[in-house]
Amino acid sequence: MYKLLLGLLITTFSFAQQNQIKALVGGTLIDGYGGKPIQNSVIIIEGDKIKAVGTTETLVVPKNAKIISTEGMSVLPGLWDMHVHTMINGHADYSYWDKTYPPLLEEVIMPASAEQLLMAGVTSARDLGAPLKESIAVRDRINRGEIPGATLYVSGPFIQKKPYPGTEAFRWGINGVEDAKKKIKKLADAGVDCVKLIDQDQMTKDELQAVVDTAHQYNLKVVAHGHRPQEIRMGLKAGADCFEHTGLSSAPRYPDDVMEAIKERTAQMNLGPLFWCPTVEGLYNYEYVRDHGEHLDNDSWHRGLHDTIVADIKNSFKHKDRLPYFQLTPLRKPTLETKIKQLMDAGVVLMIGTDSGIPMKFHSQSTWNELDVWVNEFGIDPMYAIRAATYWPSLWTGVASEVGTVTEGKYADIIAVKGDVLRYISLLQNVDIIIKHGKQYK
Repeated sequence: MYKLLLGLLITTFSFAQQNQIKALVGGTLIDGYGGKPIQNSVIIIEGDKIKAVGTTETLVVPKNAKIISTEGMSVLPGLWDMHVHTMINGHADYSYWDKTYPPLLEEVIMPASAEQLLMAGVTSARDLGAPLKESIAVRDRINRGEIPGATLYVSGPFIQKKPYPGTEAFRWGINGVEDAKKKIKKLADAGVDCVKLIDQDQMTKDELQAVVDTAHQYNLKVVAHGHRPQEIRMGLKAGADCFEHTGLSSAPRYPDDVMEAIKERTAQMNLGPLFWCPTVEGLYNYEYVRDHGEHLDNDSWHRGLHDTIVADIKNSFKHKDRLPYFQLTPLRKPTLETKIKQLMDAGVVLMIGTDSGIPMKFHSQSTWNELDVWVNEFGIDPMYAIRAATYWPSLWTGVASEVGTVTEGKYADIIAVKGDVLRYISLLQNVDIIIKHGKQYK
């Protein structure tokens, strides 16, 4: 009886806390639309939604509201990371990880990754490549409020011509047109949010077209790798909806014919923008991490993980300079900025995605590092970068009417950080206030 009463009290308190009217008062609001920031902003939150947005001069704060001061802060929509892997968390040996940790993915690894994202100010994320059952289960538990975490939009398994040995649980091979249709239908029936396509240049044209067309029949967008020129060529012809990465090779630029094909696609406005997640931070910062690496000792990435798992991850990069994953990176690094500029010049809309979870890259740190590289290393306008992590991802995902901007009627996914992020984007490494669906987590 005592436990039942205690449970009811806790539930009642949590419900009351979440449904209490909150008022964020005084900060400079960057609402996600790209317009001039709103100084002395006031945001009224009722339940899980934003009720009103204004300023201290135009909007009266309800007397019963809990006032949260944002004086001296930048206030903005919760961030999105459009390319994460919750099934991995910085371990440097994929083959070992894939053999050792599948039993812990659903209950430990993936929930920890999702919570780390949330506590870094990432309130929404696109999870591209993981076992199907676990992806759906973790996503749905977060959506039901059973566990804390970023709202996940999941692809389930990678779709490719042939899975790599030992990865069949989360990589599905395609053998012919009918098999392609069957695999995509299975994903759709399970309830995935999108389809992750890789190595499409190894498929036949008919197989690839079957993947894309079947996904579109089920209203699922297709996210395709863009590592190799032929992957891009074939992906464009088949109608892929978004491309990932900037290339695995050390080639200095995209070939001219690829750029012409991209420009041909961006000129077709009836198809909408062409979206791309370049995922450059992990590569660009590798040499700095190798030679300094102090952030590896930051315990933010330990959150939700057993001590033995943390020790295992740390041990995997004991020799940071020897990791096979990064041996070509010093040659690739100079190509990253060039390729991003080529894409921007061609009219592509870039979105923030990080490949978070790859060796020495953690969900608690990757997103702000990507923003920092874009702005401080590549000279991308900070407002463009913020919209690439808020407005555009929500639009691509099809939920722009619900999240992605600080707007009346949308979910209250809002973060705030001390200082001016438009001048110092790296302030996002330590988000001071995190609210998701009206609930304050930090």
